[in-house]
Amino acid sequence: MSAALPRVAVLGYGRFGKAFAELLLQAGHPVQVFDPHATVPAELAAPSLVAATADARWIVLAMPVPHLRAALPALRPLLHAGQTVFDVGSVKLHPCALMDELLGTDIPHLGTHPLFGPLSLARGDRPRRVVLCPAAAHPQAAARAGELFRALDCEVIVQDPASHDRAMAGTHALAFFIAKGLIGMGVDEGMAMAPPSFQGLQRMLEAVRGDAGHLFGAIQRENPYAAEARESLLRELERIHRQLLVDADDGMAIAARPECE
Repeated sequence: MSAALPRVAVLGYGRFGKAFAELLLQAGHPVQVFDPHATVPAELAAPSLVAATADARWIVLAMPVPHLRAALPALRPLLHAGQTVFDVGSVKLHPCALMDELLGTDIPHLGTHPLFGPLSLARGDRPRRVVLCPAAAHPQAAARAGELFRALDCEVIVQDPASHDRAMAGTHALAFFIAKGLIGMGVDEGMAMAPPSFQGLQRMLEAVRGDAGHLFGAIQRENPYAAEARESLLRELERIHRQLLVDADDGMAIAARPECE
């Protein structure tokens, strides 16, 4: 008989918290969820933060990033060194610094960013990746988290928080920024006329439309590199726009690849 998998406490039952809890359950983990602001299924719901964390090996911080400052001090007295805490936010510098400050050397912790969400999980997209940002004082916590995520069929990428946020500013943050603008223009209302080349953008639009606002706000405001990335994009788009207005020839055409000619 195989040993029972360790219990996981998921603190927060928003769109990602719900999807992640379901992923853990599918893998065989006992899961308890605490979120006083959400409707949690009775079989998963813990009556209190104390009950949720009491016998959990893993503590998953699945609340919006701005809520961590208030949540961690309330959580800290309930934790012990046999547990591991990780967040699942889309930015890492601020959450990792908060955990270092408030959990310190006593409570194992790390930052994580699952590079998937409810929509990609529902589609069964592969590969499924996660970024781990180890805490300097707890390298073994990151090693254990790597084993946990690999058991969830994830590829593991290890990065420091600053490198993660810089990379996400030029990818995740810009993708959501562009999609938000397209939705604001009403572009997503004409999907029936969209050519195949637009299909990649359609997934971005789906993600932004399904966001309650927490994710978009976090990846734009909590990432210290996002504003610079947005400004660089706007400058480049303006440059292209101005050049198109004055360039009458094909100077901006993309050269065809030989195999396409």
